[in-house]
Amino acid sequence: MNPASRQERFANLVDAHKRIVYKVCNAYCAGRDDRDDLAQEIVAQLWRSFPTYDASRPFATWMYRVALNVALSFRRRERSRTRLLVPDGEPLLATLAGEDSPPLEVLLVRQFVESLDDLNKALVLLYLDGHSYREIADVLGISETNVGTKLNRLKQNMRRELGAPGKT
Repeated sequence: MNPASRQERFANLVDAHKRIVYKVCNAYCAGRDDRDDLAQEIVAQLWRSFPTYDASRPFATWMYRVALNVALSFRRRERSRTRLLVPDGEPLLATLAGEDSPPLEVLLVRQFVESLDDLNKALVLLYLDGHSYREIADVLGISETNVGTKLNRLKQNMRRELGAPGKT
């Protein structure tokens, strides 16, 4: 494939799935500047990794995996760089598109998700985005059984912490 057509194919695929980048950036960064920086890093890494993309697999799954890996690295780097400058506990999921004051239920779920470790946060993000257990397993590099087990535990923990009715 010549460089111009490869670049065009990449641009089309990224444009078709750009919401993935927005979701990951919103999940892992609180401030607009950080989200912009992370988005730029994700797209740069997608381009660098594009020659290794296996077209027989869904692009969205591959894109999620790259984006989440970049986000996790970005967070580790930012945490160590800003540990003394910014107190921990700043909300990571600070904005919902177009909502100035989301309902209390949304705030409680957001707070629960923010308290999760990076793997579980990625798991919830993919689950809430409607991905199948197989797709989540592919992105995170864990088994489908592990995805189901982790999601069930997360749901139980959320019910317990938020006082929601249901099985505990």
